[in-house]
Amino acid sequence: MGVVLDHVVVRSTDRRASARFFARLLGLRVEPPTGPFAPVRVGDGLTLDFDDRGPVLPGHYGFLVDDGTFDALLGVLAEDPGIRHGSGPGNGWDRRINTLAGGRGVYVGDPDGHSYEFFTARPA
Repeated sequence: MGVVLDHVVVRSTDRRASARFFARLLGLRVEPPTGPFAPVRVGDGLTLDFDDRGPVLPGHYGFLVDDGTFDALLGVLAEDPGIRHGSGPGNGWDRRINTLAGGRGVYVGDPDGHSYEFFTARPA
């Protein structure tokens, strides 16, 4: 099997609200609580476990997604002007996408300062 990343703890001020925010972006669902966590399964082998028991240190999380998922994400961003998003860290939240590596990409900011990067082609 080698090494497989199974879960990541995402610190948040409100674990349920943060899990719902992230799940909404990708059309996922928040799973039943697991101990103190509000888990969101993002694939067969990875869960983000949202946790509000400690200090929030904003992080960056990158996801390779297919074109259909990216299009659905753009729909969520278009229908909610309150979600900060943009083409890259150097461009601020310019509400645009990028075309790095011949694909499409966008960065989304969550209320706790985390940045989620979604891209359709892995950068070289």
